Amino acid sequence: MFEKDAWLEIFAAIKQNKLRTFLTAFSVGWGIFILIILLGAGNGLTNGAQAQFAGDAVNSIFVEAGKTSIAQSGYKVGREIRLTNQDFELIAKRIPQLGYKTANHTRNQMHNVIYGKEKGNYLCRPCLPDNYYLENATIASGRFLNETDLNDYRKVCVVGLSMAEVFFKKENPIGKYLNIDGTFFKVVGTFKDVNRSEMLRAYLPLTTAQKVFNYKNNIDLMWLGLGDLTLEESEQVSEEIRKILAKKYNFSRSDRNALFVNNLYAEYKKIMNLLSGIKLFVWIIGIMTLIAGIVGVSNIMIIVVKERTKEIGIRKAIGASPQSIIGLVLQESILITSIAGFTGLLSASGILYLVNSIGIDSDFFKQPQVDLKVALSATFIIIIAGAIAGLVPAIKAAKIHPIEALRSY
Repeated sequence: MFEKDAWLEIFAAIKQNKLRTFLTAFSVGWGIFILIILLGAGNGLTNGAQAQFAGDAVNSIFVEAGKTSIAQSGYKVGREIRLTNQDFELIAKRIPQLGYKTANHTRNQMHNVIYGKEKGNYLCRPCLPDNYYLENATIASGRFLNETDLNDYRKVCVVGLSMAEVFFKKENPIGKYLNIDGTFFKVVGTFKDVNRSEMLRAYLPLTTAQKVFNYKNNIDLMWLGLGDLTLEESEQVSEEIRKILAKKYNFSRSDRNALFVNNLYAEYKKIMNLLSGIKLFVWIIGIMTLIAGIVGVSNIMIIVVKERTKEIGIRKAIGASPQSIIGLVLQESILITSIAGFTGLLSASGILYLVNSIGIDSDFFKQPQVDLKVALSATFIIIIAGAIAGLVPAIKAAKIHPIEALRSY
């Protein structure tokens, strides 16, 4: 089946029909190329989406107050709802299944920060100790905020590595004091975060900031971890939070503007489901393109058999077996498909590698790549499919009667 003479004949046949062979091979190679590129792009979108959520705890809920848009119990529309420390404690008490939880004061977060000759406006976020876990941050040196800082109203802060580099350069920031809007806060720790932009900020004890900056007991955001709750359970928690605060502040539970309850887990699931749909669509498009290439291989092999009918007849007349005829046609089919498939694979892989090397990505598109096993499996499948596509005309060629073949010319 793999005799040298057979290969020479195959190459001779390909040489005589360069354009037809090229177009057939191109359709197969293009199919693999498109499939790999689309899969890489799909993975790039998935990586980008996951990176957006990587900096925060995915299974969590954000609760923010707003203004009423529905009249309720004699209250006019446009009434501002303000959350307090007591609301946070109420939610924590009434919904014990919550995991990590923090409260933030998100208004007026930009503060004038000074250290020596360095100064600038930076985000200084008042928060609670659990904020560390919900942010998925990592302590680089020192420590994060603790309960003692809150209870004793300590003027301490934890700064991101990028912010520490700006103010302290090569100095050890631990123990140094930052002047934040006229009040000196002692640096007790530094942190790093998956999102680089979030390392240009500082965290302050919520109680201290409320006292120093006259925030009273107001908070603007509750960030509540859901632990191991399912999506359905997290939706129930969201509604329970709305129910509790709607009753306390006397606004309609259907008023989505009075209280914003953003279920990050539900959003994550929606995006992941959307990306799964995109991946499925990509596979469908890629497979359809491959099928078109396989059909092209089958068609060219039918033409090859038809053009070489007389030759096949002579071969059979001098004693060639049906298996050798089938092998000859299959070898040509597999050769064309293999070269085209691996060319498409290498071309697409090269482009994806180039994109990753030069760092063409954004917040929503990162590291487009395809698993090597998937890429090779797709290529081998197209080769096997090409062999199967050539099998039908090969069997037809093996059944040609020598006399009929000689009469056809």
